[in-house]
Amino acid sequence: MADKSSVISLNQEAILPTAFVAETNPTVLAPNVTWEVTNGEVQGANTHEHSLTARQALLSYPWAVFWSLVISMSIVMEGYDTILIGSLYAYPTYAHRFGKYDAATDTWQVEAKWQSATGTGSQAGAIVGALLNGFIIHRFGYRPAFMVGVALMTVFIFVSVFGLSVELQAVGQILCGIPWGIFATIGPAYASELCPLPLRAYLTAYTNTCFATGQLIGAGILKSFINRDDDWAWRIPLALQWLWIPLLIVSAAWMPESPWHLVRNGRYAEAEKIVLGLMTEQEKPQARSLVALTIHTNDIERRIADGTSYWDCFKGIDLRRTEIACVSFIGQVTCGAQFAYSATYFFQQAGLDSETTYTLNLGGTGIAFCGTIASWFLMKHAGRRTLFLTGMSIMSLWLFIIGCLAINTHNPVVKWMQSTLCLVWLLTYSLTVGPVGWIMPAEVSSTRLRSKTVVLARVSYYIAQIIANIIQPYMMNPQAWNWKGKTGFFWFVSAFLTVVWAFFRQPETKGRSNRELDLMFEAKLPTRKFKEYQADTYVEKKR
Repeated sequence: MADKSSVISLNQEAILPTAFVAETNPTVLAPNVTWEVTNGEVQGANTHEHSLTARQALLSYPWAVFWSLVISMSIVMEGYDTILIGSLYAYPTYAHRFGKYDAATDTWQVEAKWQSATGTGSQAGAIVGALLNGFIIHRFGYRPAFMVGVALMTVFIFVSVFGLSVELQAVGQILCGIPWGIFATIGPAYASELCPLPLRAYLTAYTNTCFATGQLIGAGILKSFINRDDDWAWRIPLALQWLWIPLLIVSAAWMPESPWHLVRNGRYAEAEKIVLGLMTEQEKPQARSLVALTIHTNDIERRIADGTSYWDCFKGIDLRRTEIACVSFIGQVTCGAQFAYSATYFFQQAGLDSETTYTLNLGGTGIAFCGTIASWFLMKHAGRRTLFLTGMSIMSLWLFIIGCLAINTHNPVVKWMQSTLCLVWLLTYSLTVGPVGWIMPAEVSSTRLRSKTVVLARVSYYIAQIIANIIQPYMMNPQAWNWKGKTGFFWFVSAFLTVVWAFFRQPETKGRSNRELDLMFEAKLPTRKFKEYQADTYVEKKR
């Protein structure tokens, strides 16, 4: 029996006042539930997490991995739509239905203003969905939030499929954006809270793999219907989103709730039951100590910063954590993604025919998918900061070269060189900034504010994407600014400025537990000292 000086009493009153608990969860709390945890148990749980290799964690927590993979698959739908909408502008039947004839190029063109409206509509809806998701998760949990997203997605697809005016297409994108915002913010946060430390980076980065998978599927489907000459050429790709709904309904019905959410609401016995269900028999003796570590971390974070509102993300040490999460996600836009991911339209304006354009598009998404898979192996050796800085620097170089090549438009080789560099950019992005952008918000946030920090990061991404979607069509459209390849110069500047920010502000978080990161941010460590710092997770400061 440990002596009393080494015991940390973690009863539900110590973490959440009884009156507050009764108000928020009046029917689920068992009375007089008390947990007493020794420092040795907390230290043992933390040491055990660090001692696990990725392979051991994979074998010990199979159901945690399974549910993280399944729930993150909902993000396939957002990736699918991203490539779909950006590519449909150059789709012959879609442009003919919703565009106007341009005599100068002898093609049908969707007006730049409607390209902007359709492209930004889903992001506007996603902002609403993401913010709504933060409130639903805080009050009810991840499972109800996921159910809401599935229900909304099922209904809103109708508008995009059967809308025969460009205005209805824009409305359809706005509505579909709401559930996409919910799915995109559930995936990384849920994986981070469900899985052990050695797997968190891989399973939060897996959300980027799901995004790339959706894009690959979308590109393949667009390629297969390119020769069809009626409205079903673009309607069928939109309608195929319904194929995911049955899988998502089953997932929503059976998915386990996050143990961290249950702990934050004082439901410790339920949290232990969930943790036990995620483990193999050999690992189950660790369940209680892992829940104890969760309670301990939550208690310390509550005493550092008591609130759990969006506003609390901008207070004290959490302001720095929110900044890193948001800018890391925004980096997925400032690196020139709108330019590279609307490559079909760029290829068309560069003078390539529709068949070649969509073949290159399919090849590009295939390269992006392979790069995302390869990034899992790269992350084992390289840190988050290294990958982000290196990737952003290299992509800014590719964008600068694309811009320089556009100066000489008379050489027929130029358009092929630019197209090739777009594909190389996609590979670089998928190996570096793509996965890191998903990892950082879930990894750098405090556990009590995780869902809201991920929401704010994703909302920041959507706002940046809205701005990019507004200006990108004007830069590329021959009826507007007609910059064509010179658009690369604009995104080069954007990417370079992000490199400067990352050099001074983005810390290294690879291999750090939630408790270690709490101490490091509380100590206000300089950015470049995060990698080597030795955090004592068992000594608490007197306040």
